Amino acid sequence: QVQVVESGGGLVQPVGSLTLSCTASGRLSSIYTRAWHRQVPGKRREWVASITTGGSRNVVDSVKGRFTISRDNARNTIHLQMNSLKPEGTAVYYCSYYSGVDYWGRGAQITVSS
Repeated sequence: QVQVVESGGGLVQPVGSLTLSCTASGRLSSIYTRAWHRQVPGKRREWVASITTGGSRNVVDSVKGRFTISRDNARNTIHLQMNSLKPEGTAVYYCSYYSGVDYWGRGAQITVSS
């Protein structure tokens, strides 16, 4: 079993920045994909960014150049640095850990508003 916990959500003004963190614990694998997703009420959950064991990173086109995914292997933690946030970035952001089975955190609310 793997536990995944997000932290760092909150209220931020448009064009501001915020960093989310996600720590995994439990029976961790040496091969995995860690990812961030987001969901707005009434809409499907959307993949935002991911990073693999080998360090391959990808982000959805709508946030390219503004969001960066990174990791701290020593702390089993990944981060999502979000710059130039827009109001449409308001959502619950979820972290996932995949190693044959998907594990999800409970989510962190981010509200982009003045």
